[in-house]
Amino acid sequence: MTEDNNMPKNDAPFASSEKPSLKLWGGRFEGEIDKLSAQLNNSYSFDCRLWRQDIRGSIAHATMLGECGILPEEDVRVIIDGLQRIEEGIGNGTLSFDPEAEDIHSAVESLLRTLIGTTAGKLHTARSRNDQVATDTRLYLREHIEDIDGLLASFQSTLLDRAERALGSENESPVILSGYTHLQHAQPVLLSHHLLAYFWMFFRDRDRLRDATRRLNLLPLGAGALAGVNYPVDRRRVAELLGFDGVIPNSMDAVSDRDFILDFLSSASIIIMHCSRMAEELIIWNSPEFRYVELDDSVTTGSSIMPQKKNPDVAELARGKAGRIFGDLVGFLTVMKGLPLAYNKDMQEDKEPLFDAIDTLTILIPALNKTIHSAVFNTERMKEALSRDFSTATDLADLLVRRGVPFREAHHVIGRMVRYCLDGKIGLEDLTLEERKSFSPLFQGGSEETASPEGSVRLRASEGGTSPEAVRKQLDLARDLFAGMLPLRISNT
Repeated sequence: MTEDNNMPKNDAPFASSEKPSLKLWGGRFEGEIDKLSAQLNNSYSFDCRLWRQDIRGSIAHATMLGECGILPEEDVRVIIDGLQRIEEGIGNGTLSFDPEAEDIHSAVESLLRTLIGTTAGKLHTARSRNDQVATDTRLYLREHIEDIDGLLASFQSTLLDRAERALGSENESPVILSGYTHLQHAQPVLLSHHLLAYFWMFFRDRDRLRDATRRLNLLPLGAGALAGVNYPVDRRRVAELLGFDGVIPNSMDAVSDRDFILDFLSSASIIIMHCSRMAEELIIWNSPEFRYVELDDSVTTGSSIMPQKKNPDVAELARGKAGRIFGDLVGFLTVMKGLPLAYNKDMQEDKEPLFDAIDTLTILIPALNKTIHSAVFNTERMKEALSRDFSTATDLADLLVRRGVPFREAHHVIGRMVRYCLDGKIGLEDLTLEERKSFSPLFQGGSEETASPEGSVRLRASEGGTSPEAVRKQLDLARDLFAGMLPLRISNT
């Protein structure tokens, strides 16, 4: 996990009484920038998160400059020593950046100049802030994708364990509840089957993160402002030092591409959509009308006025924050949609939605994981809700089909049977043999004609179905694939 809690302090130390200039671009300007313009232009308040990545990228860049003979080895040694001192000092709180810095790049360079003098200015040889910030952001996102992948893996593990428990044992029957379509009772399913559906959603989410990482893990540094650099740099050496798979082949694309952020925000949106769907079910199941689940006190809150209340706040926030991350994605898509090549200041708007999505998932996924881990499923209530709910109607239609009736006709026969039961305020399981025969002479009184929930799930033995045997195979497959999906670890930290 990256250590963003070690944020820069507000009191930056300087070696002399005269504060060095924080601007990296002031040479051609005579007047001072307007205060509001400076405030609008400033990104340090949020991109200060990138300080570790900025230092790492600068160390790799300086190393390459020395190896290629672009800078003297002595200068490189002094620069790297200074950068390492900054990393250590910021990490332990003995150094801090100036909060008036325009961005994290100028903050690092200014502090480096304070420590080592004018040699610090040589660090920016053969690079621009355009390729520098793109590199920093890729490094940052790469590390946090790994963290989020780990959180999803932990959640998957919880789902596997809960599914295993709900599957029962030799002395305990599997937990059955009604599956829903249109929020109406549809067909009986195993609770294990239901929980595993979310396992597979998160499996795809983790696969998407891997796919996004493959495109993310290319180096932009060395592209300069947009046209490349006129020094004999070795971009692939920098890629090697920073753990990138290669370099971006087009310098204009390298500095103007933010697809890697959109890739992540798209993946994050789908992740939180899955979390929101689960949260919605927990909210419904936790209601007094359902009583399928009781949520632990640790993930619920009370009411300031109604003493009896126990509110599913974690689940509700999971549902609500989906809109937040969707907004991050749509907002940044809107920023990017009209930008001509190459870099534009609009692209400074990439970091806040990215950081927001990362922060939201980093808190939400483990909170929802705890909600599922500590939930108590009311299996008796689930069983009670299956009574007279007509969720086995399809089984009776299929029974007639096996006895030679075309499915459409069988569907109609059972539909009339359901209508009869509704009028009589009884369930399909309450019908006598004579009553069943009044709808079709093919009913013979066998036990399968009662269409119990237990019998219904046993019949769903097709691959991917909800029978205990099929779910056991699915659970074994899930565990095998889960074990085979190794943690995402590509960052060179």
